[in-house]
Amino acid sequence: MWAFTGDGSAAPGGSQLPGVVLTAGAMALSVGLGGQDLDLDRSAAIRWAPRRAAHVLLGGAIVGAVLLTVQAVGQDLATTAFVARDRAGLAGLAALGAVVAGGRHAWAFPFTWLAFAFLAPPSATSVPVKVATRTLLPTGTPAATWTALCLAVVGTTLYTLAGPEALARPATRPVSPTPGNWSKSGGAKRPAGGHRLQHLRAGRCFR
Repeated sequence: MWAFTGDGSAAPGGSQLPGVVLTAGAMALSVGLGGQDLDLDRSAAIRWAPRRAAHVLLGGAIVGAVLLTVQAVGQDLATTAFVARDRAGLAGLAALGAVVAGGRHAWAFPFTWLAFAFLAPPSATSVPVKVATRTLLPTGTPAATWTALCLAVVGTTLYTLAGPEALARPATRPVSPTPGNWSKSGGAKRPAGGHRLQHLRAGRCFR
């Protein structure tokens, strides 16, 4: 990581290293955004929506707090506004990845965005390039700020309402009984030999 980021002077505002650290934290956060049993989550009596929102918001806050704590006892790497902007956008991006691909593959979304940021030409100043490199741009860049805000709102909202793997899970339909499994009286047919089996069991009880 240190060889990849260098001393941070190549990025605007020297923000390469903080961007990489925050992205790594978002990747670690994304692993916990997938449930162990999706069917159990959907059928649970508790309300998952508030817990999902709290999970994303609290996870993003912890990622940002870790970097700010390290800065307090060491070198000043980034401003508080930079950390707040990036951790919000990355947390929303991780939540969006959990909705699309599940918690096991959600880490790929922050990682891919950071990879595009390093591969983008540094001399380009167009809006698409600023959006792609928003993780490394300094504070006060409107394109980076609005992109992070949109990712935070959209990703957190979708994850809160839909849950993990909402786009990947198959559509479930209620199982309806086939006509052959029902008798004319409206009840389920008993298997062949059912009455005989009951008589045999009753005879054993009276022996």
